[in-house]
Amino acid sequence: MKHFSMYIYVSIILFFFGLMMIFLGLNFMFNDMIYLLDWELISVNSTLITFTLIFDWMSMMFSGCVFFISSMVICYSHSYMYDDMYKIRFLYLVIMFIFSMFMLIMSPNLISILIGWDGLGLVSYCLVIYFQNYKSYNAGALTILTNRLGDVAILLSIAWMMNYGSWHYFYYLINNFDWVIYMVYLLILAGFTKSAQIPFSSWLPAAMAAPTPVSALVHSSTLVTAGVYLLIRFSDLLSLFNCNFFLIISMMTMFMSGLGANFEFDLKKIIALSTLSQLGLMMTILFLGYPIFSFFHLLTHAFFKALLFLCAGLIIHVMNNTQDIRFMGGLMNYLPMTITCFLISNLALCGFPYLSGFYSKDLILEMFSFGSTNFFIYLIMYISVGLTVSYSVRLAYYVLITAPNTYSCQSYYEDFYMNFSMIFLVLMAVVSGSMISWLIFFTPVFLMLSFCMKIVTIVVIFLSTIFGLKFSEFSKNFNYYYVNNYLMVNFFGSMWFMPNYSTYLSSKIFNNFSFYSFKNFEAGWGETTFSKLSFFFLVVLSKLSELFYINNLKVYMFTFFLFIFIFLVN
Repeated sequence: MKHFSMYIYVSIILFFFGLMMIFLGLNFMFNDMIYLLDWELISVNSTLITFTLIFDWMSMMFSGCVFFISSMVICYSHSYMYDDMYKIRFLYLVIMFIFSMFMLIMSPNLISILIGWDGLGLVSYCLVIYFQNYKSYNAGALTILTNRLGDVAILLSIAWMMNYGSWHYFYYLINNFDWVIYMVYLLILAGFTKSAQIPFSSWLPAAMAAPTPVSALVHSSTLVTAGVYLLIRFSDLLSLFNCNFFLIISMMTMFMSGLGANFEFDLKKIIALSTLSQLGLMMTILFLGYPIFSFFHLLTHAFFKALLFLCAGLIIHVMNNTQDIRFMGGLMNYLPMTITCFLISNLALCGFPYLSGFYSKDLILEMFSFGSTNFFIYLIMYISVGLTVSYSVRLAYYVLITAPNTYSCQSYYEDFYMNFSMIFLVLMAVVSGSMISWLIFFTPVFLMLSFCMKIVTIVVIFLSTIFGLKFSEFSKNFNYYYVNNYLMVNFFGSMWFMPNYSTYLSSKIFNNFSFYSFKNFEAGWGETTFSKLSFFFLVVLSKLSELFYINNLKVYMFTFFLFIFIFLVN
C-alpha cells in the first residue's frame, strides 16, 4: 500500500533519532562533556587497533542534522521513487550512505574513520550509476576515481601515525614534530578530494547523474561535507602551520564555481556549483583559523541546500524530467507551494537578512574583514559572495519572472509527502541560523568595524542582484551574445576546462602510452621473439622436409656430398 511504505517508517525512525541527538548534543554542550567509547580489536607491536566512537557536542549536533535532513529526504523519496522498479534497493543504499556518514562523524580514530570514508565513496558510486546509462557510468567512474585519491591519502596518514603509537588523532593535535607537516598535507589532500576543491572539482557537478533525493543528501550534509568536517576536527593541528596556499585554492574554488553557475542552464548543475561555492567558503574561513565559524556555516548550509534540491527535484519531476531552466518560467502559478519554498531557500543561500544563511555568511565576512588578509584575497572573497547572489537571482528570474516557456502538456501536481518534507526544511532554513548562533557561541560575537566595511556586504549584494537581472536578459539576444563571446563563455561555463583535464586529458595520455607499449612490446618484439619463434622454426623445418619429399636428383646429390664432407671432416 502506498500510505504504509517502508520509506515512511525509516523516515520517522531517523527523525526521532535526529531530534534525540540534537538534544543530547545541547546537553553535552551545556555540561561541557565528552564521552569516548573504545573497543580494542587487536594489538600489533604495542599499537592498539581499536574501534572508537566519540560523543561530544560537535559530533552529536552534526549527526542530528544529518539524520533530520535524511528523514525528510527519505519521506520525499517515497513519492519521487514511487514508480521505480528497484525502490527498495534505493532505500537500502541511502540507509548505508547515512550510516557511513554517521561512522565518519563519530570516529576520533583514523582506522574507524576509514570505514565511513570508504563507505561513502563506494555507496556514492552505486547511487550515481543508479539509472544505468552511459552518462551515469562516466559520472560514477569520475566520482569514485577522484575520491579514491582521498582514500589513499587517509591510508597513508594511518601509516604515518604509526609513529605516534596510536591512531587517536584526538590526543596528538598539539604535537609539532618535523614530520607532522607531511600528515597535514595528506589530510588536506583527502579533504580537498572529498569536498571537491580545485583541482578535484569536476566530479561534483558530474555526480548530478544520481537521483535528485540523493543529490539533496550528498550536497547538503553528507559526502561533500566530509572533507570539511575532517579538517575541522584537525583544525588545531592546521593552526600550527601556514595554510595561505590552501586558503587561496579554496577561494579560487569559490570564485570559479560562482562564475561557472552564471553561465550554466542545467538546474541541478547550478545548485551543484552553488554547493561547491559554499564549500570553498567553509574551507576559506577554516584555513583562516576559525573552525567553529566553518562548522556553523556547514550546519546552516545543510538545511537550505537540501531544501533547494528537493524543490528543484519536484520542478524537474513535473516538467517531464526537463532540467534546462530556459524551458521553465511562470511556475509560481502552477506550483505555488514549491516555488515559495524554493525562493526562501534561494534567499537563504544569498544571505538575505534574518534567514539562516545570513547569520553564518555575514559573520564569516565580517570576521574576514576583521582579519589581516591582503587586498587581493579580500576582493576575491567579496566578488565570490556577489556571484552567489548573481546566479541565485538569475535562477529565480528564469524560473519565475519570465513568461511560461513550458511544453504544451505538463502534469503540475504537488505531492503531499514532497511538500511535507519541504515544510520542515523551510522551518529550519528560517530559524536554524539564529538558533545555532545562540547555542554554539558562548558569548555573542561582537565585531567593531568601520561604517564602510560594515556596509560593503549590503552594497555587494545589491550590485550583484542588478548584475544577475541584467545578465539574464540576454535571452532576447541569445545567439548574438554567445557567438560574439564564445571563447569566454565556453571557458567560464566549463569550470575552467577542469572536466576535460580530469577525463580526456589524463586518460588520453595513459591510453596512448598503453597502446604504443602494447604495439611495440607485447605485439612487437615480444610477439616475434617468443610467441612466434617456435612457429617460425617449424615453418623452416617443414620447408626443408618438403624439399626432401620432392624426388629431385639435385637434392639427393647435394645431401650425399654434404654427408660425405661431414664424415671426412670428422
